[in-house]
Amino acid sequence: MRYKGLIEKYRDRLPVSDSTSIISLGEGNTPLIKLENIPKELGKEVDLYVKYEGLNPTGSFKDRGMTMAVTKAVEGGSEAIICASTGNTSAAAAAYAARAGIKAFVVIPEGKIALGKLAQAMIHGSIIIQIKGNFDDGMQIVKEISDHAPVTIVNSINPFRLQGQKTAAFEIIEELGSAPDYHCLPVGNAGNITAHWMGYTEYHEIGKSDSTPTMLGYQAEGAAPFIKGSRVDNPETIATAIRIGNPQSWDQALKLSKESNGWFDAFADKEILAAQKMLTEKEGVFCEPASATSVAGAMRDIKLGKIPEGSSVVCTLTGHGLKDPDSAIAQCDQSAMINVNPTLEEVKKAILDQM
Repeated sequence: MRYKGLIEKYRDRLPVSDSTSIISLGEGNTPLIKLENIPKELGKEVDLYVKYEGLNPTGSFKDRGMTMAVTKAVEGGSEAIICASTGNTSAAAAAYAARAGIKAFVVIPEGKIALGKLAQAMIHGSIIIQIKGNFDDGMQIVKEISDHAPVTIVNSINPFRLQGQKTAAFEIIEELGSAPDYHCLPVGNAGNITAHWMGYTEYHEIGKSDSTPTMLGYQAEGAAPFIKGSRVDNPETIATAIRIGNPQSWDQALKLSKESNGWFDAFADKEILAAQKMLTEKEGVFCEPASATSVAGAMRDIKLGKIPEGSSVVCTLTGHGLKDPDSAIAQCDQSAMINVNPTLEEVKKAILDQM
């Protein structure tokens, strides 16, 4: 049977009725890829997987929540949605609003959004409002504007967003047969780690999994309020998707971390980029920098023995690498691009010189 999107698949686990008109782009059903070469590099016996959310329709996990948020907005009679965004939320909001035939307003920090994400928000026809501030400034404005304009907020403070995002945990359990021992996620607003825990606990409660995982959240050092223990006023990191200093799901994330015996950690930008490059070169999986934070965390904790050998570990890759092409190209060895004349001899020499 043709796959129709995650709301149709999990209708009995989501707040929709038989009469709900679903706004979908066929999101969900993303691959769970078992890594083969990185565990060998680590010299540890672990089952290490990545949930490649970059293969959702707009290239990030945000589509899981946006299909629910926009579906419920339309069901409630809304004619416009609004979000603050570092990029991925704006892309998803713009696409699903276009699908629904309603307006999307996106508030973005000027000069702080990756080109691939800005292009998506623009081409889908959203109305873009750039502010001279960061994401947290934009989020505060969005929370206030809903009292003054007829728009529905579709950031992760919208409870329907997390309902959609929890389905990633359902898919993981269905593929593995049970929950993994550990689940690693990059943390910005902390909505996704909260949503995954919702999904794992729901499936455990109804007997579809005999356990729940230890939840591990990883941040960038320049935007690590969970490590600092307080808000970061001017967050900075190359991992734009998690450049957030005041997580909207702070309390829930701390609560679930304690419940699952999990922890938080942070990484320098160079460590995040090294993990991104390792994934592409060793496994053929291309994710954006923020996504690679989850893999950097898993690798460190496996090396340190905090994640013991014999464990099953899933890392969420939240967005596709093409979301941020500039940071990817900046890491590449420019000497790998060889310029020659269009002759057989020169092309042959270029190849043989590299063998």
